[in-house]
Amino acid sequence: TRRLAEHAATLIEPGQSIIIDDSTTAGAIGGFLRDIRPLTVITNNLGVIADLSGAPGINLIALGGHYSKKFNGFFGVVTEEALRSLRADVAFLSSSAIEGASAFHQDQQVVQIKRQMVKSASRKYLLVDHGKFGRSALHFLTGLTAFDAVLTGNEVSEGNAAALGDAGVKLVRIDVR
Repeated sequence: TRRLAEHAATLIEPGQSIIIDDSTTAGAIGGFLRDIRPLTVITNNLGVIADLSGAPGINLIALGGHYSKKFNGFFGVVTEEALRSLRADVAFLSSSAIEGASAFHQDQQVVQIKRQMVKSASRKYLLVDHGKFGRSALHFLTGLTAFDAVLTGNEVSEGNAAALGDAGVKLVRIDVR
């Protein structure tokens, strides 16, 4: 997770606005943002909100809504409406399952917010560790071609990598050792 987040931070430039979702994988990017200032960070991730609140050079937009202890973030209509009114340069998301060239998640409220985050950003990156591949969850999130790239560790199987390539998905393997 740390290496994925560290690589993702290299995709951010000072002055940009970024979205970080509720996941711990994308949330780990927060620890690398203090050196990339000024930035506007839009998030529903309570951990990122706590880490970046009061950080110099960081304009933090905390997305309110219904708090979920399970996901340590905010969801629901209030969160979705706030996202609809915002635009960001880059969004960083994760998902609990990747099957073929599609992302899935087990919670419908989380899916709704992640879909809106994708719509609200010009560039989008999905951060997933190799263990999420070949898994499914109840709700379809989006096809992976919605992302500019899928970032994962170098442990991802050749079969999974080839399937994404065949589907036109850009896969970036990061050395996580």
